[in-house]
Amino acid sequence: MSSVKEGFLIFLGARIAFLRKERKMSQLKLALECGVSKSYLSDLERGRRNPSAFTLRRIALALKIDPGKLLEGL
Repeated sequence: MSSVKEGFLIFLGARIAFLRKERKMSQLKLALECGVSKSYLSDLERGRRNPSAFTLRRIALALKIDPGKLLEGL
């Protein structure tokens, strides 16, 4: 994996984790609300997964934010 791609995925994962914690949600609760497994969400938050646009949309809806906020500043 290229360092640019790795950096992007790490930053994206950290943003998802931050927004989840800000809303006082567990990984399990967010995973259940957006239809992914807890292990997938954990990998995503650690920058080990490259989510589809559809998955990002489901995460954003579960966090009650505009999907663009997940990618803001990237």
